[in-house]
Amino acid sequence: MSDTRQVSSAGVAAEVRTASRVFARYPVVGATVLVGALGGVIWLAGAHDVARWVVSGYALVMAAVRGWRMLRDIIRGHAGVDILAIAAILATVAVGEYWASLVIVLMLSGGEALEDFAGRRARRELTALLARAPQSAHRVGVGDSVDEIPIDAVALGDELFVRPGEVVPVDGTLLSEIATFDESQLTGESLPVERGAGEQVLSGSVNGESAIRIRATAVAADSQYQRVVQLVASAAQSRAPLVRLADRFAVPFTVVSVAIAGFAWWLSGEPVRFAEVLVVATPCPLLIAAPVAFIAGMSRSAKAGVIVKSGQILEQLSRVKTVAFDKTGTLTLGLPKVVGVLPRESLASNELLSLVASVEQYSPHVLASAIVDAALAAGLALQPATEIHEETAAGVTATVGGRRIAVGKRRFVSGLAGDIDSPPPRSGQLAVYAAVDGAYAGEILLSDRVRDNAKSTLAQLSRLGVRRTILISGDLAATAQHVADELGITEVRAQCLPEQKVEAVKGITDRPVMMVGDGVNDAPVLAVADIGVAMGARGSTAASESADVVIMVDDLSRVVRAITIGWQTNATALRAIWLGIALSLALMIVATFGVLPAIVGAALQEVVDLLVILYALRGLVERPDRRLGR
Repeated sequence: MSDTRQVSSAGVAAEVRTASRVFARYPVVGATVLVGALGGVIWLAGAHDVARWVVSGYALVMAAVRGWRMLRDIIRGHAGVDILAIAAILATVAVGEYWASLVIVLMLSGGEALEDFAGRRARRELTALLARAPQSAHRVGVGDSVDEIPIDAVALGDELFVRPGEVVPVDGTLLSEIATFDESQLTGESLPVERGAGEQVLSGSVNGESAIRIRATAVAADSQYQRVVQLVASAAQSRAPLVRLADRFAVPFTVVSVAIAGFAWWLSGEPVRFAEVLVVATPCPLLIAAPVAFIAGMSRSAKAGVIVKSGQILEQLSRVKTVAFDKTGTLTLGLPKVVGVLPRESLASNELLSLVASVEQYSPHVLASAIVDAALAAGLALQPATEIHEETAAGVTATVGGRRIAVGKRRFVSGLAGDIDSPPPRSGQLAVYAAVDGAYAGEILLSDRVRDNAKSTLAQLSRLGVRRTILISGDLAATAQHVADELGITEVRAQCLPEQKVEAVKGITDRPVMMVGDGVNDAPVLAVADIGVAMGARGSTAASESADVVIMVDDLSRVVRAITIGWQTNATALRAIWLGIALSLALMIVATFGVLPAIVGAALQEVVDLLVILYALRGLVERPDRRLGR
């Protein structure tokens, strides 16, 4: 028996703690319930007038608080629909329906509580990323000892031990022979990825079934996952475009509601009828639908590897009319590849490639890396270079195997070896020229390949209602035009400096304008576009910070995904609002004829709120877009 009493006491204590947490989170709901209970006890004790004054007084106080909030909104230039709720409270108190006034207060505060609950449900994908942020790391010390240290104590070059199923704490290079990682929280890609020794490992990815070791290549603050956390935190704290959507309906809905209530009063000759209509005209559906739908859409986009920083941007995504693209790294892979080696008769092609790669192996430039990769892929041995001298943005000279080699731009090499009579490279290609012992030795041709899904992405954008696509690039006109011709883009702005890109976007009249880029030089234009999209958070930090949308995976088609989610989210919000309005109008018509008592109408309005929230949560559901034929 004593065990039973202990279990019962523990259950009661748990329920009390739960109720306390609920009341602490939603104090107005708690206060309203307590006032209702107190009023009920007083009424049952026979002091009906006292009960009426207690409940009515509380309702009027809450109406005054709501009225002050509404006044502040009007001063800020936002027409509110709170006037309906305030009028309903005042009307029900005036005609003696004070219990109905209390239900209206409960409905308003309960609606906000439901919105908060639905918002936390809709933010699940956003908050999951924040909750998984690693707080510590395991550093390998002397004698293979492993010490747990705070994440901020990890230094460049530290060797770290990562257990099975553990989140990789910082960016690093894999030291173990092979490993499998789940990167779905970073990129939206559900399939695990396999990495080999020497490959980059992203912080925030989840290690597979085997313990591994990595070498830290970035501290925590500069690692991939911390950048994602910062972006997600910004998105999670943002407000949906609630006011903007509500404002479109606030005045018409208010006018119609008051007109119906006035007609009901005139028809019946009873002021209570006016109160009964206003009770079911309370504006919760208008106020709840938009934020829940947009928070759901932001969470859904995060799950797809697309971080949208605010609900306002998600709404703008649904109306994009022009999309401008940077070229390198956006429409193209940004990874030049050797497509030809053209030596003079005195050299073999492999000899020229080997000499040039031996000089370029010391350069971090992307073209140098491409040449070195081509030489190694051909099985060529690289020789050490000495007496290296580099001229910034021009070329480099070095001694390789006793011969003096010059590698670089046409003007640089011709200045050392005399005129170069070879024709310029064709559109879409660029050349690296070389001289050996003061004589022109040949050239290496490189080309940047267009992304496989670039053309299909542009076609889908057209079906989504995008009227114009523009290529804005800093590359030479011939190179930019070559890519544009291959993709069917008719508008090209080439040889643009960052400030010229900004001016080009500002001058576009078909708005909203989306700008898609990935590099440091794209940061200014991403900031001035209506919607700036940074391709791949692994790229420039500056681009990610100035952008409104960050695509976490290096996949151009996610631009289409972002617009689709924006369009569907906006549509869901509007439909939820219309659903709430339609149900409220139906209840108003019923109340007009006196068959819906005020307290019953208030309860039914709470059901309307719940239906609107459930519909708005459809923003979380992945569904096909009929405009894309799928």
